[in-house]
Amino acid sequence: MRTLLWGVLPYVMFALLVSGTVWRWRYDQFGWTTRSSEIYESKILKIASPIFHYGILFVLAGHLLGLFVPAAWTDAIGVDEHVYQLFSLYGGTVAGAVAVAGIAMLLYRRRFRAPVFRATTANDKLMYLVLVSAIVLGMWAKLAHSALDSGYNYRDTIAPWARSLFRLQPDTGLMTGVPLLFQVHAVVGMALIALVPYTRLIHMFSAPVQYLFRPYIVYRSREDTSPAPAPDRRIRRRSRV
Repeated sequence: MRTLLWGVLPYVMFALLVSGTVWRWRYDQFGWTTRSSEIYESKILKIASPIFHYGILFVLAGHLLGLFVPAAWTDAIGVDEHVYQLFSLYGGTVAGAVAVAGIAMLLYRRRFRAPVFRATTANDKLMYLVLVSAIVLGMWAKLAHSALDSGYNYRDTIAPWARSLFRLQPDTGLMTGVPLLFQVHAVVGMALIALVPYTRLIHMFSAPVQYLFRPYIVYRSREDTSPAPAPDRRIRRRSRV
């Protein structure tokens, strides 16, 4: 079971991510969108969407830092384990809370705004379920195994295991003593990664980064915008025949 969960399942999920992304690119480019429902309701969306996206971006950044930046690197710049644990606890909790607040508003909007609810598919419901589960489980695991002066050091177990996957030498033994909540969070996180190309989450691969570097576009109207001539106010006399 240990080999299946931590040595085989990650590669299966990654294969689903890659194959699904390639399939969507080749056969469903017109469906490569968020299927925006802004046309049905925009007031809540304008508030909830930025909150969720900023929160989830910080959550993702924290995961990348924790999993793929070794402790020796942070120690080298003067960030010891205690400082890192405090930053991980408070920063991760705040980022997760922001993401949860945003997605809670999005779910409220999707459930209680009839046009949006009618446009919700079974695929959307599955995506929301896995996404919310991954975020909540991550926060739960962190808070349940942390204190103000200490916490579970996942950089000695989960992080080296994650890096070993990219070396194609999965060290499954590192996950043996990991707390159950962290293990469940890891499995749900892998499931979320595998679902990306098959749901509206695919839009994360279409961030318009090129907009930051493109030249300005000048728009001009096709209509003649030159000022109209002033009316001739002189009195004209009719000629008598």
